[in-house]
Amino acid sequence: MGRRLFYCDHYVIPLPAGHKFPMAKYALLRDLLSSDGFFHLEAAPLAEPALIMRAHDPNYVRRFLEGSLDPRVMRRIGFPWSENLVRRTLASVGGTLAAAAEALRTGFGGNLAGGTHHAFREEGAGFCVFNDMAVAILHLRHLGLARRAAVVDLDVHQGDGTASIFQNDPDVLTVSLHGRNNFPFRKQRSRIDVELEDGAADGEYLRRLEQVLPQVLEFSPEVLFYQSGVDALSGDRLGRLALTHAGLRERDRMLMTACREDAIPLVVTLGGGYANPIRMTAEAHANTFRAAAQVFAAGTVP
Repeated sequence: MGRRLFYCDHYVIPLPAGHKFPMAKYALLRDLLSSDGFFHLEAAPLAEPALIMRAHDPNYVRRFLEGSLDPRVMRRIGFPWSENLVRRTLASVGGTLAAAAEALRTGFGGNLAGGTHHAFREEGAGFCVFNDMAVAILHLRHLGLARRAAVVDLDVHQGDGTASIFQNDPDVLTVSLHGRNNFPFRKQRSRIDVELEDGAADGEYLRRLEQVLPQVLEFSPEVLFYQSGVDALSGDRLGRLALTHAGLRERDRMLMTACREDAIPLVVTLGGGYANPIRMTAEAHANTFRAAAQVFAAGTVP
């Protein structure tokens, strides 16, 4: 297929034993996709801090980069500060910026990281330092390449940071399908929120997504960012829903086909997934990009 995907798993965050963040899944995912041969995998470039400051408070950005954030802020993020955390964070954002440029050029772009939707303008949370999707949207707008954008967040946790950043922006449609009783426990207001009860399975999930997609298309976005978290998978340690691998594949196919048919450039970011064993999560993420390989096989946006 020859399409480009961007990765940053070569920057490994030093974490204490037993930490919940699934660091291993990123390298596993790249290995799976390398074996498939559908994509050309490239190391993500590091995002320039000035671009990040379009979406985030400059003081917050500077203090994170230099390692002087209040320890309480770092605890909310959930990582110990390190130089490799800085490099990985910049590469995660840079991967989404590169994927967005690729999507505008070819119709599809993907980042094997990103989807850091719990990052607010002035602070991070939930393993999210900077909101890569917000940075990319505002960068595209700054360049005059796209003004109207949609964020479809199908992670099991609400995209609260994204909703907050764009709460007063009529040109960004934020959509979140998430568990009602799951983190974050203090929800923000997306333009469209769909709350699912614990144990929701394929049928209900796909029905609710099918109801939402026409509203997304009616918004007529010039680019769509897909937070493709797979933590809705049955058995995920932090998920509480009961989707199967087949249900997740159908979810991906539905959204991607809608974008393809309406000629909406699609940017796929990774999001969450915490299954045990972690290879189940890596496989689910790989299936998302395999779906993209099939849906977008015809080349550029028609």
